[in-house]
Amino acid sequence: MSAAELPLTLVDPVGLPAAPVLQVAGLSKSFGKREVLRGVDWTVPAGRVVGLLGRNGAGKTTLLRCLLGLSPIDGGEVRLLGAPMTEPGGERMHRIGFVPQTFDLFPWMKVRAYLDFTAAFYARWDHALAERLLAGWELDPKQKIGQLSQGQRQKLAIVRAIAPQPDLLVLDEPVASLDPQARRAFMTELLELMRHPGKTVIFSTHITADLERAGADIALLRDGRIQFTRPLAELRERFLRAVLVRAEGWPEPPSIAGSLKAIVSGAELQLLIEDADPAALRALAEELGASLRLETPSLEDLFVELA
Repeated sequence: MSAAELPLTLVDPVGLPAAPVLQVAGLSKSFGKREVLRGVDWTVPAGRVVGLLGRNGAGKTTLLRCLLGLSPIDGGEVRLLGAPMTEPGGERMHRIGFVPQTFDLFPWMKVRAYLDFTAAFYARWDHALAERLLAGWELDPKQKIGQLSQGQRQKLAIVRAIAPQPDLLVLDEPVASLDPQARRAFMTELLELMRHPGKTVIFSTHITADLERAGADIALLRDGRIQFTRPLAELRERFLRAVLVRAEGWPEPPSIAGSLKAIVSGAELQLLIEDADPAALRALAEELGASLRLETPSLEDLFVELA
């Protein structure tokens, strides 16, 4: 990993580097003969929102479960909140909230009974916050979990994860079953949580607009490894889309330093370029007799092109 790809390091009020919330070294995981995680190295500092991106099947859910000790690993090491993670348990689990992709536990329990039962395990459970979320998200405390819709169960899972006021919140596609209004309400609560110093969120989602709203760092999981972790603002600065158009078309795209992908469509050539030199692109366009348009790709565009 190059220096440009290293995550930012936070500094505490006395000037010392903040301890990472998560440190992963050489993490490997296979299912039968299929190797899903291939020596993952990853560090997440405190006080950040990190968006974990990757295509379907890239291993995002497997990685998150391995980080929390919910799935055994085949090799490597995971350190969570400063201690090795071998299995869930211990005082630090009071400091962690987790929202899985699906929530199918305790279908016979009523919503209120489930939250009261769960609250007993957490030292910092915020009863007022849980009540406010139940009311705002129109969850009936007297209804059985098994009678809730998928979206309602997802809301309940989010309440259960946020109410303990966790230092680390891990979210695996938490809004996939939510309607746009509920998703916006969830993001409001998430951003409110992040206003407290030292709170950290790892957020796996395909809804890139939510990551943009949160100003997240972006971690890309591809080919069984974390390819990079970069602040969203840096990604926007480093990548550029150049659109060149000329009447005679493009039998062969020109060679341009930093070009990651070229798409030809008739007279139009689209290039995704890392660390582009706009002046050099304008000179090249003039030399080739082409018009030039420079665009900043959205996070969704970058995800499609890089993942």
